Amino acid sequence: MTRASWIRLAVLGSAVALLEVTCRLGWVSRHAVIAPSEMVRGAWRALGQADVRRDMLLTLSTVAQSFVLAILVGFAIGVALHRMPRLRRALDPFLASYYAVPTFVFYPVFIVLFGLNRWPLVAIGFLFAVVAVAINTLDGLSRVPRAFLRTARAMKLSGAQTLARIVLPAAAPWLFTGAKFAVAYSFIGVIAGEFVQAGAGIGFAIAFAYNSFDSLTMYGLMILLFGIVGTINMTLWSYERRLYARRGGR
Repeated sequence: MTRASWIRLAVLGSAVALLEVTCRLGWVSRHAVIAPSEMVRGAWRALGQADVRRDMLLTLSTVAQSFVLAILVGFAIGVALHRMPRLRRALDPFLASYYAVPTFVFYPVFIVLFGLNRWPLVAIGFLFAVVAVAINTLDGLSRVPRAFLRTARAMKLSGAQTLARIVLPAAAPWLFTGAKFAVAYSFIGVIAGEFVQAGAGIGFAIAFAYNSFDSLTMYGLMILLFGIVGTINMTLWSYERRLYARRGGR
């Protein structure tokens, strides 16, 4: 591990230890926050419940659908805007201000369109994630050195070969950033939707525990959610590092 990694772990560990001490000494109300060790106990207890495991699988499947759709559509939008500079200039203000729009207001519309099922949640997660993927795809394609493309033409590579061997590897840092954003934004959209209008899922379970004053379950589910999202992003990060290592990067 690098020095920066040790520093991050030390800061995180110190913050957790400080919270543990303040909770145990009663400096923080138990009705507001419970000790981290209690949160872990709540997470372990929640994992042992069949209904919680079903909620987790349901949320993960919904997030996976919105994530895949966001990756496919966002990449296509990024490629289209890269190839059409005039359209890109016209849409730049909308892309720059997209996340200032309260996307969640469209949720009732999606309920009317898709019905009371999981598809409105998929749509919300998709809307949160797709523009982040499109923007990062566009940035990555715009930063591919022109010398690389001239070399591809000189070697008479086909369009598919140029894309696979030149463009995608060169744009990989931005593409991975878009994927990591898509994971986070898909979870945000789906979980927020489950808080408001759902009868199952992690978001629904957290909201139910909150309304029932069950802090142990609520914080336990939150710990599980953080662990899931962190594990997915760390997996993407590890694969990204391995890709750079094969390319001779650092």
